[in-house]
Amino acid sequence: MTKKIVITGIGATSPLGGTAADSWAALLAGESGTSTLDHEWVARTQLPVTFAAQARVPANEVLARHESKRLDPSSQFALIAGREAWADAGSPEADPERLAVDWATGIGGVWTLLDAWDTLRERGPRRVLPMTVPMLMPNGPGAAIGMDLHARAGITTVVSACASSTESLVNAYNRLQAGLADIVIAGGSEAAIHPLPIASFAAMQALSKRNDDPATASRPYDVSRDGFVLGEGAAALVVETEEHAKARGAHIYAELLGGAVASDAYHITAPDPEGTAAARAMITAIQNAGASLSDVAHINAHATSTPVGDIAEFNALRRVFGDLLEGIPVSATKASTGHLLGGAGAIEALFTVLALSERTMPPTINLQHQDPNIPLDVVTSPRALPKGDLLAISNSFGFGGHNAVVAFRSA
Repeated sequence: MTKKIVITGIGATSPLGGTAADSWAALLAGESGTSTLDHEWVARTQLPVTFAAQARVPANEVLARHESKRLDPSSQFALIAGREAWADAGSPEADPERLAVDWATGIGGVWTLLDAWDTLRERGPRRVLPMTVPMLMPNGPGAAIGMDLHARAGITTVVSACASSTESLVNAYNRLQAGLADIVIAGGSEAAIHPLPIASFAAMQALSKRNDDPATASRPYDVSRDGFVLGEGAAALVVETEEHAKARGAHIYAELLGGAVASDAYHITAPDPEGTAAARAMITAIQNAGASLSDVAHINAHATSTPVGDIAEFNALRRVFGDLLEGIPVSATKASTGHLLGGAGAIEALFTVLALSERTMPPTINLQHQDPNIPLDVVTSPRALPKGDLLAISNSFGFGGHNAVVAFRSA
């Protein structure tokens, strides 16, 4: 028997705000989280890109000093978002043996790894911190949440590039359907605004280079788009069976209808231009939801603002929806948040849940001249969703040809 799976708590720390509510309010207000980097290493390393979407509230302003000291920034963000989501869900008195974590990251503890390498080279092995490995490992963020909330039903970490945290939500849904847990904290985090990732992404021509106007650099679907903006932060969603949620009187934001994953097997960085596997992931997610294509009322697109990525996703959407696509409003929220890599799917899923809960689709900023080859109905100012039973999907695609899609229904 298929169980109903619902969202009962949300949390985030993002370039738009230090909480889910603040991030959502700034998103609806059309704000940009992107700004010029004010760090000495920008000039010292001669970076060709001098801006990014940094977390609006530094993690060390939220966490205790001993927590910040023993956690990589990716884990710091995860812990902040996880705690907020858990409190938002009512801090349920869950059986630890029935509480799980499905978390994600695209890169993991890059700051810890590279700082430790600098220490080793410059000061020798005795000065390398003993906590370096636990801090740099990709499962560190999920482990931090699991230990904080005493989750003993399993902690799983997905590392599927920019599709990672959407895949973590798919895994959470499947875990709950299999009866392996009653509650799962799912989401993702990333903290890779570091000279090395910036230099690498810039070298592959993936980043926007609008150093003179960072706030408008991320412009999905615009004819002048020239790359994505690197972002950081985390988002968490408390996912549980409807039976468990109702038994404790929980507030329900939306229903998670499941999702799907598929792979391109095409290229390590470039998406399949035809969007074949991305389309298959969308179709399977909608089928798994027991819905039809005509039920989809809103799409939160992956929409990174790269010349090839945006057109590939449009081709996938057209392959799935055909003529129906003209009537489906699309939001591209990376224009405001930047690209959180492994955390992108989680923050965009959270925005999709709030769009359904608040009956408001968030805007896509910086779209000045829409690419005629991408004739989507792009939401450029907050737009009301109609009343009734609505379905929305959130797309995520990543290096390695990873594709993941989740589907939600209004509560």
